[in-house]
Order: sequence, then C-alpha cells, then structure tokens
Amino acid sequence: MTARRTRYRAVAGTPRRRPRVRRASARLTPTRAGAILAMLVAAGATYGLAATPALGFERLEISGAVLTPEAAVREQVAVEPGTNLVGLATQPIVERLRTLPSVADATVTVRLPDLLQVGLRERRAVVLWSVGSHRYAVDEGGVLFADLAAGAPDAVTPPDAVAALPVVLDQRVASAALGVRSVLDPVDLDAATRLASITPVQIGSHFSELSVAVTDENGFTITTGPKGWVGIFGFYGRSQRTPALIPGQVQLLTKLLAGREDTVLRVILADDRDGTYIPKPTPRPTASPKP
Repeated sequence: MTARRTRYRAVAGTPRRRPRVRRASARLTPTRAGAILAMLVAAGATYGLAATPALGFERLEISGAVLTPEAAVREQVAVEPGTNLVGLATQPIVERLRTLPSVADATVTVRLPDLLQVGLRERRAVVLWSVGSHRYAVDEGGVLFADLAAGAPDAVTPPDAVAALPVVLDQRVASAALGVRSVLDPVDLDAATRLASITPVQIGSHFSELSVAVTDENGFTITTGPKGWVGIFGFYGRSQRTPALIPGQVQLLTKLLAGREDTVLRVILADDRDGTYIPKPTPRPTASPKP
C-alpha cells in the first residue's frame, strides 16, 4: 500500500516562513588584523618622518632665474631652515613666486632629505623701454617686468640676448610715472616693436644703426644720430592712423632718402602715401683771409 504524502496548502492571509540566512561573522580575521596593523605602522612611520630633524630644509636650488633676483625668489619661498619637508605644501610657494613681476610660472619640488628645487619660467622680453634713468624689459603683453638699468633696486645683469634687444626712448612727460608692473598701451607697443625692427639695410641707409623714440611733440621717430636725419612717423591710435600704416611709411621713407640721405635733415611722413623732407642748411662759404 502506497503511503500518501499529505500536502499543505497555505491558508489565505497566512505568510510563508522564509529560511533563515546566516550572516558572516563580524569577528576580526587574520587578514583584517594584518591590514589594520599595516595602516598603524604606516601612520606611525609618517608621524616619525614628519617629526625627525633629519629631513629638515637646508638647501634651495633655483633654475630659470635670468631676470629675477635670487634674493626675491628666496623671500617668496619663505621656508625657514630646518623646516621638515615631509608633507610640505608646495602650492602656496608656487602662488607666491607667481607674484614676482618677472615670473610667468613656477614649479616647486621637494627632494628629500633636505632640498627644495624651484623652477621659474620668466616673461620673455621683446623690447627695452628707456624712461629717464630706467631701462625696463617689456614682454609681448606690454608688461614692464624688470628694471635693467645699472643701480636700479634689484637690478640684474641681463644676458647678451636681452641686452641686444632694440631700445625705445620714451621722452613723454606722462611716461615718468611708468615703473615695474606698469603696462604699455597696446598701440604704443605695436608701433614701437614695428619701428624697432627696422634696420638701416631695409631703408638703404649707410648709417650703422637706427634709434627709436617717442615724444609729446612728434610722436614716434627714427633717427640716425646727431649728424644724421630724423624720420617723423607721428602719433597712432586704435581706430584712426593705426600702426598698420608703418610698413607703407617705411617704403615712403626709403624713396625720400634714396640718393640724398646725407643732405636730408628731417623726413615727415604724414601717412603711407604722403610725405616730404627738409634738407640740411647749406653751409655758408667762409671768407678767405685778407692778405
């Protein structure tokens, strides 16, 4: 006789019993204990390194400082000798270095046990701006970022490549207020760099060099020296009579000087098509002595 299995049906409204799930034990396993121990050892080692005087700041290496005085760099680094270098925050030092007028960007690297390395990227000088006894290095944005005149505060000796840059003599009264961190008017910078790039060969001159100046009376000028001639290019603006006239003015200057350079006193260039010249006075013949 086959025994019947009794089946139970869930009565409506009666919840079924679910099997119990055994949770993993939260006890401390050897693996977890080892990890915690390693963390504690590392934390203790870090604390020990941060406290030891053996990793204190002693040396500073500076690279890229051409027009930036070393004393100014050290002042902005502002890390006392003996300061522990483990965990030293370098970004505040970078931010302070960027405030130096000659610095475009900087990096600071910690080299244990005792070294800080500072790398500078300086502004690139494109022209020298002479005002009174000052001679400022000017970057492509028109920023006067270093005074290279001998005897100026924090002056440095410029390398040959900078010392050989063209010089613009600014004799305008208002320019006496210029100084390091000043910014030139973009029109002035554009006109000055265009004129300063002209060479004697380009205009067929036999003089060895040309000098660029800007005055309240004549605006921008080019001269060959006391015994030569002066080319008056005039004043420039942002919308009218812009520096874009200069290439045409240079061509006109070349035509007016051709074959008569030694007899010319002044060339006036109204624009790139209209210009004239004033000859040098004819020397009067000296009277022969009476017998």
